[in-house]
Amino acid sequence: MQYMLWQLALLLAAAALAAPLGKQLKVGSVLGYLAAGIVIGPHALGIFTESENILNIAEIGVVMLLFLIGLELRPQRLWAMRMAVFGLGGAQVAVTAIVLGLILVNFTDARSALFGGLALSLSSTAFVLQMLKERGELDTRHGRLAFAILLFQDIAAIPMIALVGLLSPEGTAAMSPWSAAGGLLAIAAIVLTGRFLLARLYRFVAATGLQEAMTATALLTVIVIVILMNAAGLSAALGAFIAGLVLADSEYRHEIEANIAPFEGLLLGFFFVAVGMSLDLTLLARYPFAIALAVLGLVIVKVAVLWPLGRTMRLNLAGSRRLALALSQGGEFAFVLTAAAVAERAVSLTTANLIDVVVTLSMATTPFLLMLDDWLKALRPPAAPLYDKAMPQGDGHVVIAGLGRFGQIVARILRARHIPFTALDVSAEQVDFIRRFGSEIYYGDASRLEILEAAQTGRARGFVLAIDDVDASLRTAELVRRHYPDLPVYARARNRTHVHKLMDLGVTVIERETFRAALEIARQTLRGMGLSEAEVRRTISTFSEMDTRRLVEDYQVASDPDKMRANAMRQAEELEHLFNQDEAALEAKEAAE
Repeated sequence: MQYMLWQLALLLAAAALAAPLGKQLKVGSVLGYLAAGIVIGPHALGIFTESENILNIAEIGVVMLLFLIGLELRPQRLWAMRMAVFGLGGAQVAVTAIVLGLILVNFTDARSALFGGLALSLSSTAFVLQMLKERGELDTRHGRLAFAILLFQDIAAIPMIALVGLLSPEGTAAMSPWSAAGGLLAIAAIVLTGRFLLARLYRFVAATGLQEAMTATALLTVIVIVILMNAAGLSAALGAFIAGLVLADSEYRHEIEANIAPFEGLLLGFFFVAVGMSLDLTLLARYPFAIALAVLGLVIVKVAVLWPLGRTMRLNLAGSRRLALALSQGGEFAFVLTAAAVAERAVSLTTANLIDVVVTLSMATTPFLLMLDDWLKALRPPAAPLYDKAMPQGDGHVVIAGLGRFGQIVARILRARHIPFTALDVSAEQVDFIRRFGSEIYYGDASRLEILEAAQTGRARGFVLAIDDVDASLRTAELVRRHYPDLPVYARARNRTHVHKLMDLGVTVIERETFRAALEIARQTLRGMGLSEAEVRRTISTFSEMDTRRLVEDYQVASDPDKMRANAMRQAEELEHLFNQDEAALEAKEAAE
């Protein structure tokens, strides 16, 4: 037991240090994980000699990654990106796989060449997106096209995993009518369960308000999918992707994503560490020149395919080159495919290990190629222009935190003006009620950074803070101001104290929820008392101006109750004096008439 705890501690330490170190060196977290695995693996320090057990557990991280990808693939989004995803992405995978397969067939048998072409045609989603995000390039045109290609590759990886069995000598038996029927039944069970049962389960759990219960439910969803798909003899990644796709339109999508993401990131990190442990470095020592040529050939082929494809999408030369370099490496799904191929005896262990080494070394080249391109770019005009930050519907989206009576009014006005918005509310009952009327609202606690990230708050043009609970409102305001300092915040406040606390956090556009309504009631009351419209307008305007001034003055002396009381008394006297002057002027006017 003590030995296992020490191993777990060392594994966590390696994962904890690898990602920030890789980011610090500007080579990416994935490469850091792989390097950590190599260091602590059997071919270096020898702390871990059996990586298979860790790899089996860590593969759940890949399953979770596919689940999250499915959650992101809402039908509307997929349809809007159809040309880039299926056209550009499909062409890249097909052409790269064919070219690599034709090259490899000169060195190995046809089955291994076909498998190698397919496995090496994929790039690293986790690696590339992290690099582009760190470099601020996800919003460039080549960044968006890279995302579209990676999206198609993630989709294409699913049938590739399923087709591994066909490359095995026992492939025909593996695809018997009974096994095919079992697989179809498993997929149908996931679809039906996701459509009719999971939404009700999440609604029931959300109603309890227990965050740990929501996290447990999200993890349970993934684990059950793994068990079900393994029992049917199919890829767990395929089942996770389908389940995520089914839940993509659920109001709990953001909450599920926020709960799964930390575990997915950690387990995916473990997966890369385990892959690093399993890399056979003796192959590198035995065939250094052959492996170096293979890595160089892979990078050259991918760049040669991607560069002209980028030009067909009207990228300029710099943007096409950036796209090609960013996707020039092998991907993490190659490790998944090689593991499955060895298990199915579709390829030899030596071939699988060679592919893993080539993919890992190709990942190592990408950061240096991009840094070289950065150096060359500094000698030329800037590359592709930034994408408009707006969402496809128009001028950008607004995040509304809290869709109660206050937030609903804002949402209805934004909808009337065709301004896209993402509404978040922590009440499961409120979410369920509002969605019955066709409104877009998602279950999620806006005071959690993961939820704000899932709602793409960093790309929003405005943030409406309409949360009813004062403490939650302040937590959310503090989070938004800290992580999105340039995002305009439009806040609703319950009372004067709430206003002052929001002002402490740097929020400047604040409306007290009862103030305007109270002024309007006072306006109607004065009219009912027989005052003229001019008197009513003057009275309401004077009071509003003085109360706003007092609000700011009170904020400046909020720590001194005596000064606040003195301000209140002074301004009450000043207000009464102004009204007395108005009344005297009115009486003088009437006497003169």
